[in-house]
Amino acid sequence: MSSPKEILSLIEQFENVFDTYQRSLQKNFDEIIQNVSNIWKNMKAEQEEVEKLAETIRQQNSELTELKTESNELDKQIGDLKAKKEELNTKILDLKSTLERNTNELKKPEFELQTLTSNLNSVNEKIQEKEQQKAELDQKKLDNEQKEKELKSSYSDEKMEELEKKLDRVKQEHFFSSFLIENSDENIPEVDILASIMSEGGQANMDDLKKQLDVPPIMAVRTIKQLAVKGIINLNEDTNQITMV
Repeated sequence: MSSPKEILSLIEQFENVFDTYQRSLQKNFDEIIQNVSNIWKNMKAEQEEVEKLAETIRQQNSELTELKTESNELDKQIGDLKAKKEELNTKILDLKSTLERNTNELKKPEFELQTLTSNLNSVNEKIQEKEQQKAELDQKKLDNEQKEKELKSSYSDEKMEELEKKLDRVKQEHFFSSFLIENSDENIPEVDILASIMSEGGQANMDDLKKQLDVPPIMAVRTIKQLAVKGIINLNEDTNQITMV
């Protein structure tokens, strides 16, 4: 049986061991608490990071969904634009074909316009030629009238009476022609021709007569031949000599 001293010694030893254990346990407990605290902080930080990542992923998923929607919309718009492009290409081909037809149709009036312009220029040239001929004839007429005035002024009253008597005699000898002259328009070529022949005493040369008349030479020759055919005048075609019937 142990003595009280031994028991006290054992108790002291136990207390020392217990104190050592308790201090060791407290130390370990503090370390555990610190580790748990650190682990909690790390877990909290990681949780926040995970939440941030989850939010980022959610946002990215949302953006991805929007991008997919936009991509689908763009695909649809691209499809519509391609269809519109095909439609426009078809219209362009139709318009090109129409333009070619219209261009060909426009060339016809242009050609007709060129032809009409050419014809107009030709007509204008002919008009100028005729106006020139008319001006020459008018000038010739004025010259003849002036010559007539000069001839009349050069004759005395006695010579005029003599010419009038001679003219009366010619009229009596050629009554039909005189009647035709007095009762016809003086602008008629036949009248001018007969008057010229009578003024020459009832006979004249066709070449000289053509120069005196106010009509083109071709018309004068044709008219003289017609008068000869009608028996109003005599025409010797070999000598071109003309005499009243």
